[in-house]
Amino acid sequence: MIPPPETLKVTTRRVACDGATDIPGGAALGHPRVWLEISDLGYVDCGYCDRRFILAGGPADGMDQAELRDHGDGAGR
Repeated sequence: MIPPPETLKVTTRRVACDGATDIPGGAALGHPRVWLEISDLGYVDCGYCDRRFILAGGPADGMDQAELRDHGDGAGR
């Protein structure tokens, strides 16, 4: 498997992604903001930009990210 293009470690299970947080020019270069819920696996992937959010101290923290399958089931409204 290929590791995600970007991995962010977070401290909450509910995260927002707009794909442009660190891009100069902001949200105009990203995607619509989506809310994601990190499952018991300890991570979730954004369905738009493939950014991976890992719960600090969770089961996926410290693992080789290329070993983890895509997991975007936590998308919310």
